[in-house]
Amino acid sequence: MNPASADPGKAAQADNLGLLMHVPLHLTVELGSCKMSVAEILKLGTGSVVELDRAANAPVELLVNNRPIARGEIVSVDESFGLRITELLTLQSSP
Repeated sequence: MNPASADPGKAAQADNLGLLMHVPLHLTVELGSCKMSVAEILKLGTGSVVELDRAANAPVELLVNNRPIARGEIVSVDESFGLRITELLTLQSSP
């Protein structure tokens, strides 16, 4: 006997979860950030370097809909960049 069929609540929960499996989410890898004045931004051009607030070897964050879910390291995948996940973060509910 299927355990979900013994508990209609669990069956409905499984069905609801199934509906969510194909919802697209926006993933972002955050390398770092910095603050610049408008004057500094206007001086940027080809070849300019913007220094970020993170060390080159520090883990970067994987964000889903702007919420951090994991950390990892940047890797090369063929001709593209990728993220090797090294740590999953605990999800916290919204306030």
